[in-house]
Amino acid sequence: MNDKNKKVLVAMSGGVDSSVAALILKKQGYEVSGAFMKNWSDSSFFKDKKMCPWEDDVKDAKRVAVQLGIPFYTFNFENEYREKVVEYMIDGYRNGITPNPDVMCNKEIKFKLFLEKALSMGFEYIATGHYAQAREDHGKFQLLAGEDKNKDQSYFLWTLGQHELSHTIFPLGEYEKPKIREIAKNAGLVNADKKDSQGVCFVGEIDVFEFLKSEIPTHKGKIMTKDGKVVGEHDGVEFYTIGQRHGIGSPGGGIAFYVIEKDAEKNILYIAEGDEDKDLYKNELLAKGASWVSGKEPELPLKCEARIRYRQPLSNCIVTFGEQVSKSLKVEFEKAQRAVAPGQSIVFYNGDIVLGGAVII
Repeated sequence: MNDKNKKVLVAMSGGVDSSVAALILKKQGYEVSGAFMKNWSDSSFFKDKKMCPWEDDVKDAKRVAVQLGIPFYTFNFENEYREKVVEYMIDGYRNGITPNPDVMCNKEIKFKLFLEKALSMGFEYIATGHYAQAREDHGKFQLLAGEDKNKDQSYFLWTLGQHELSHTIFPLGEYEKPKIREIAKNAGLVNADKKDSQGVCFVGEIDVFEFLKSEIPTHKGKIMTKDGKVVGEHDGVEFYTIGQRHGIGSPGGGIAFYVIEKDAEKNILYIAEGDEDKDLYKNELLAKGASWVSGKEPELPLKCEARIRYRQPLSNCIVTFGEQVSKSLKVEFEKAQRAVAPGQSIVFYNGDIVLGGAVII
């Protein structure tokens, strides 16, 4: 992975992370170019209605490229992003699950479309600002968590396999975020103090609820406790996720309520009282669509660790075949998991090494 003087195309979002990724690679002797992916230009659903994020972001990326003295490209992937990521997200919510657009963006856009574009242009590698690591071991590539456990993004990268990792560099994997800010400031990068984006992958901080309401009609339904008591109403089960607290009102007069189940057919939202309600926790789950970093399915049963959401501590589990659903996996946890949400990813680890992942059903 350290073949210096080779050509690498850095996915530059306009943020500080990808900018420093380009800077680090240039200092290491790679022949670096930068590229901005224009994935979304509709600003009507952004939380700040005044902003047109992609225009500001591409300007920042260009300015950093000029500072670094590297060639810069802009790719328009809006159609592909709409088809592969946005429609995936809408369909998921429409079907009552909680999809993860960041995982799909990595799979279909960054590490497929962008990678294919880079290779076709003669680049040997792509690089991103992800806090993750790739390592070659006896001709096989491994995906590892980033050193900064507060920023580690390996959870979103479980669909990557041998082909993708053999052409990918993660320059930030060995760093912690404060050091990246320090590097950017010391180098005088124009975006050294730019706020981190917290929004949907390569899009920005859109109001997801408002966006979904523009695509899925609202339809009032009952909010009920598991014992059948009606405590309020909602705008449609499609707009809620398991474990959600905000956005369901305060039907209990100060008691915190959490979504524990969605009945899409009857449009009923079931809630639990308090964070300790047993109905909020599960010891096992089913998942499908598994992808393994090594390219080979492991022998089952598999003892490993897993997480069902970003930044969640790893939990010991046993993975076996799911007999109820064809080609599914059954995951039994040593410790009950809070708010298991269908549509989200479960990612399997052996320590810091990512083994693969699947989608919770």
